[in-house]
Amino acid sequence: MSQVSLSPNLKKAIEEFKLPETLGFGNVMAPVMATCTYENGLWGAVELKPYGPITMQPNAKVLHYAQEIFEGMKAYRVNGKGPYIFRPDENFLRFNKSAERMAMPHIPHQIFTQAVFDVTAYCADFVPRRSGESLYLRPFMFASEESLGIRPSEKFTFMVIASPSGSYFNDGQGLSVYIERDNCRAFPGGTGFAKTGGNYAAGLSAAIKTKNLGFVQTLWLDAVHKKYIEEMSGMNVFVVINNELFTSTLGDTVLDGITRKSLMSLATDMGYKVTETQIDIDYLISQIKNGTCTEAFACGTAAIITPINYFGDANGERYPLYFPEGKISMILREKLLAIQEGREVDNYHWIKTIEPKKI
Repeated sequence: MSQVSLSPNLKKAIEEFKLPETLGFGNVMAPVMATCTYENGLWGAVELKPYGPITMQPNAKVLHYAQEIFEGMKAYRVNGKGPYIFRPDENFLRFNKSAERMAMPHIPHQIFTQAVFDVTAYCADFVPRRSGESLYLRPFMFASEESLGIRPSEKFTFMVIASPSGSYFNDGQGLSVYIERDNCRAFPGGTGFAKTGGNYAAGLSAAIKTKNLGFVQTLWLDAVHKKYIEEMSGMNVFVVINNELFTSTLGDTVLDGITRKSLMSLATDMGYKVTETQIDIDYLISQIKNGTCTEAFACGTAAIITPINYFGDANGERYPLYFPEGKISMILREKLLAIQEGREVDNYHWIKTIEPKKI
């Protein structure tokens, strides 16, 4: 990799940063961030600088037309070695897939990985050491051209920030999930498969309704028939029926989750049958009621694997799972975490080891 530019103030920022005992998720920001700009058809050099405010003009296109994409990644250092980053090339590929959908330039592999790896390397001392905790990495790109004209931007900023984080859900309980039967998150031909902020903004009003009804998460159904499970607001979904795992078929309305993909490989190799299919919500409810569907869980980079306690409707009906704290899901979670944290041999070649750096 080529040499990156280091801000003169970076060493001081790193030396002054203290990792707090209580982390939460996405609240504590690591002292290093990476930036790189695209202009006149060319990418510039990666610069590492102290985490802090950025300057943006009020007419920057991202503020008006939401031309923006991002990724979520994690670095682990539980066993004192590493840090280890989980499947970074998958994030790189998905990032460019999102970029293409949002009329943004592809980012070169070298720039993407250099920015992610160097932020991790200089923040190695701030990667939490407790199991289940990590350095959450957020690469993102946005339209920074200064114009109110409704057309694709010709100038972009790519950045990587990082957050030492604990569990995404910290109450230790299974999720209560509201079935959203009215609004839709994504539709065929839209941007549902891309990791772009507008998809998440579209679910925020439903998040308020979900919370007001006493639930924690929202389950989205397809926009055409309003009966097939797609995903939750930031996570893919699995259900267990007759000890077999089922998850929604991918299309242009569902995010191709890297955790989802990894769990499918793990589960298959552990002897479980895994099926991608359309899951009718009313069929699922009937299987929960007759005891055939014993558990369900959400999965994603942030949440890893989180069991679902029950699904519910706005009319007050609840559909509790037989294993609200998970069974197969917890077996898979431990297996996945053991690989991510370097506690188990990685036979899948999913882990990238990062060499810590000092200034």
